[in-house]
Amino acid sequence: MYAQREYRNAQRAADADVVARHAELVRRIAHHLAARLPASVDVEDLVQAGMIGLIEAARHYDASQGAAFETYASIRIRGAMIDEIRRGDWVPRSVHRRVRDAAEATRRIEQKTGRAASAQEVAAALEIPLDEYHRLMEGAARGQVLSLDAQIEDEGEARVPDAGPTPERRLAREQFHAALSEAIAGLPEREKLVLSLYYEQELNLREIGAVIGVTESRVCQIHGQAMVRLRARLRDARDDDDND
Repeated sequence: MYAQREYRNAQRAADADVVARHAELVRRIAHHLAARLPASVDVEDLVQAGMIGLIEAARHYDASQGAAFETYASIRIRGAMIDEIRRGDWVPRSVHRRVRDAAEATRRIEQKTGRAASAQEVAAALEIPLDEYHRLMEGAARGQVLSLDAQIEDEGEARVPDAGPTPERRLAREQFHAALSEAIAGLPEREKLVLSLYYEQELNLREIGAVIGVTESRVCQIHGQAMVRLRARLRDARDDDDND
């Protein structure tokens, strides 16, 4: 009984230490995510969820896997925050369905033409006006329906699993990331630039708009279009693997 109490005390002390050392990382990620969410989403709720993700990361981190702790923890922190967002998902199911339809239309157009599908072509395939398509892309991107952080739904696992990865899971993850890198490299230049500024440079939507000379809403539309295109191309990559 005494040993168990001492272990729990030591665990609490370790948790408090890791939170104290990495609290700023959690807050930075929370504000980065919150910048594209409705005002009803409380940043402090994201921070709270992120702190839990941070503690879980510290408990499961394995330095022998090669990733730096901050890199590993960032993935777990984002994952915990996104789980919190999804629990209060404000995006109607119809939007999720229409995004999948847009990805499938993009896939068909690009297979047929051998080039990047335009927004006009995808809107026509969906039989909706272009401005409605742009609103769909903007709403989906803001609502985390489309996000590298939130996984490319149905196409691969972007998060680090709780348990140590098996050789099969490690290979699958490597193949997914290779396919994702190839798909990103083939994006139109403006879409590639928006993703780079958002995910690598961690600029918010307003800052990206200032860099490329468009409105915040237009940045969101470009981001959504890029993610739809990636989803379509990753589906192609998965089908190719299944046919090998």
